[in-house]
Amino acid sequence: MPKAQSLRLSAAAAAELGRQAAVAGTPGVMHLDLVESSCERWALRIRPGHLAGVPVARADGITLHAPVDQLARLNGLNLDYRGDLSGGGFLIRPDDGVRCCVCGSSFSRPGEGGTATK
Repeated sequence: MPKAQSLRLSAAAAAELGRQAAVAGTPGVMHLDLVESSCERWALRIRPGHLAGVPVARADGITLHAPVDQLARLNGLNLDYRGDLSGGGFLIRPDDGVRCCVCGSSFSRPGEGGTATK
């Protein structure tokens, strides 16, 4: 993993990533990339497998990969997972200076602006 990278996974996020990877037939390997969002600037897209990029986080038997050009945006974020009887989802727990949407799944960094233009 790149030394400057500090995306962190909660135990709940690591467990859910591991479950999804196993169901998809790619045990221990998931991919995360950022796509433009409708509320804050960036939203997470998480898919099974190693689609491209480098490892950005490892925990409890799961390795999460991301594109190299998105590493700076991921730095300092914490990925969590919350689930209940009606479903669940991954949530971003930001560091200082990062603004998150109330839904918890999109964020903006200082100077990037809020809502993305489509």
